[in-house]
Amino acid sequence: MPASFCISAENLGAVALPGFCPRCFWIQMHAEGLPYQIFPGIFSSIDSYGKRLVHAWFDRHQSAPPWLAGLGDIKGYRPPPHFSKFSTLDRETGIVLRGTPDGILVRRDDSHVIVDYKTAKFTARQDELFPMYDAQLNAYAFIGEQCGFSPVSGLALVYTEPVTDNAAAAKDGNLTEAGFVMDFSAHVLPVDLAPQRISKLLAKVREIYHRKRPPESRQGCKDCALLKNLIAVVSK
Repeated sequence: MPASFCISAENLGAVALPGFCPRCFWIQMHAEGLPYQIFPGIFSSIDSYGKRLVHAWFDRHQSAPPWLAGLGDIKGYRPPPHFSKFSTLDRETGIVLRGTPDGILVRRDDSHVIVDYKTAKFTARQDELFPMYDAQLNAYAFIGEQCGFSPVSGLALVYTEPVTDNAAAAKDGNLTEAGFVMDFSAHVLPVDLAPQRISKLLAKVREIYHRKRPPESRQGCKDCALLKNLIAVVSK
């Protein structure tokens, strides 16, 4: 089947959320950009810095940082490809799935562990966004198996949580002439490897995307309510 459209692993992950709204998703997929989208770049900068720290540690010590020990016997890493090269066509749906993982680590047996870094408090599986992260990582595994990163043997979220308690604030060493230093505590949350679920999510995406008109909204969707109010305001 020829390609019909592309979707990122991140956007596909949103389909797995309990509060997923098909109407909002249809609008997002068909709109050429959405208004009022503001996201502070500092979080991306911190995530990128964490990735560089990990790679630099591997380069110096030929081993994983101690706080990644829970991922098994890691011997190195592979630089994540650009999404233009980390993509695959799902022939059942005609959808091109693509993305760029935060990190691809290599175990001693030459299998791969794909990780996603999150600058956030560690809340384990209680995090309401976990289903999205779970699907996103499994989408990376789905792609990786087709793009030279086979086998994928593990997935994990790596939370880097700022240490901001009173004890940290009282440390003299955390104040410098140029500003201040903030420590981060790392926590690794393994994610079940189940890339076979991705085909079902892609089928759901295809069904929604190819509708000529947007589907009904999810009952209680706050974004749909806000959009309805906005339309009412501009229609006056």
